[in-house]
Amino acid sequence: MSAFESHFDQRLLDLFLQFLTDKRRAKFEEVLKYRTRHITVVMEDIYQSQNASAVLRTCDLTGIQEIHIIENKNQYEVNPDVALGSMKWLYLKKYNKTKHNTGDAIDALQNDGYQIVATSPHLDYHSPETLALDKPVALFFGTEKHGLSKEVIEKADTFIRIPMFGFTESYNISVSAALLLYTLTQRLHNSPIAWQLTDQEHNHLLLDWCRKSVQGADLIEKDFWRFNKRLA
Repeated sequence: MSAFESHFDQRLLDLFLQFLTDKRRAKFEEVLKYRTRHITVVMEDIYQSQNASAVLRTCDLTGIQEIHIIENKNQYEVNPDVALGSMKWLYLKKYNKTKHNTGDAIDALQNDGYQIVATSPHLDYHSPETLALDKPVALFFGTEKHGLSKEVIEKADTFIRIPMFGFTESYNISVSAALLLYTLTQRLHNSPIAWQLTDQEHNHLLLDWCRKSVQGADLIEKDFWRFNKRLA
């Protein structure tokens, strides 16, 4: 982003903030303190929308901002009764335009500096307490019945397994995500790792939330750009 664009984004943000109550602004800032892109979640071909939507709620509540959804055979639709509006505050990116959606997701995340971490009840490399967090983490979750695809398993940088002590083979995806994300984010919060949003990411996200919260935001923004175009 150029300095010119950044200047006008800040002015637009300042304008929108005037329409928020003090309580709303304080809530946004409190939530933003714990938002992170250091951990992201990837769901591959999930077909039970209630479980995947529960994962969105968990991501919101643990501060995970970005969720990647791979649609090879199954198209994911948010279940609003389960997600409870959490998708409004999150960034969802879908991979569904090629025959290589899984590979596209892996390549994009690796290019962004993420280590690919496959969750599996059968591959015991790391536990939630031992996974290295010095590098950004992309947690991959597979289908409830078959787990992750062979491609993810082959391309993963490492694996993580939640310890189990009963007869049942595995936790479902929503429980797995909750257990992993709670433990990993607590470890991040207590570490010297720079896991927080940058100032630019903070302001972009705050602006996005303002757009979703202020009535008539589209008209306000159009008037803002029309006025500033005349001044330019």
